[in-house]
Amino acid sequence: MTTLTTEPPVTQTFPIKDTIWCAACGHFSVLNALDGAFGRLGIDGKDALIVAGIGCSGTVQNHVRAYGYHALHGRALPSAAGAKMANPELTVIAAGGDGDGLAVGGGHLMHTFRNNPSIAYIIMNNSTYGLTKGQASPTTEFGVVTPTTPYGKLDDPMNPLLLYLSSGVRYVVSAISTQPRVLARAIGEAMDYPGFAMVHVQSPCTTYNDTYEALKGNPDKGIDPGAWDIPESHDPSNLSSALDIAQQGGIPIGLLYRAHESIPMHDRLTEARERTKARQRTVDEMLDTLAI
Repeated sequence: MTTLTTEPPVTQTFPIKDTIWCAACGHFSVLNALDGAFGRLGIDGKDALIVAGIGCSGTVQNHVRAYGYHALHGRALPSAAGAKMANPELTVIAAGGDGDGLAVGGGHLMHTFRNNPSIAYIIMNNSTYGLTKGQASPTTEFGVVTPTTPYGKLDDPMNPLLLYLSSGVRYVVSAISTQPRVLARAIGEAMDYPGFAMVHVQSPCTTYNDTYEALKGNPDKGIDPGAWDIPESHDPSNLSSALDIAQQGGIPIGLLYRAHESIPMHDRLTEARERTKARQRTVDEMLDTLAI
């Protein structure tokens, strides 16, 4: 595995003039961090594929120097997993928003977790459907009024970190877009993990759900920061500890969980093929099993 020891500056080497994002959107930092992660790992864009979903976050693949593919709404994960299975040497990253990944694509999550393809999945969580004008998403807080919840949202918000951990994801990191250098390192380490790695990023929407102040806090207004650093004493190999942190409220920032043992799907397939070769029979042997 690659060891990330240097801290080069995160620089924008991608074309950003045609982005659809609003000024100060958190997705700019995610894009910058993704580009920085490529530099940290020394990945050539010709050897990488970004599979993106639908929505504002789904356009991230348009601006990274790598191959890009737009999946159907909610279908980024099966497309990314298929690409990795077809070419295990390819660096594959899936990316999308909380609506694309946790609502429309929610059914794919647990099965991708079980299959454990060696891909990194970046979810940019802004708790809204920004591209379609601010509807409620699975992570929108209870009671919030949106175009689809005119009398206030009636269902409880999802806890994505708890979902990932309880569903068997072997690598889970929680991040925030206001820390691009830290985020670049987190994405790079997730890309380097031998198996499925989940990078959940708080990426505020400045137009429909500006949560910067709630995340960072504002002492003048008596607002405590909602985002908080995971203590250095936390052992990321301890699943019980990770689950406790995920349930403490607010937004924990840092590496929640990293399983030491992880056999990615393409390695499992290679082993299965070897077992199949050892059991291959000739045509005559197969016909003999059918003889009366």
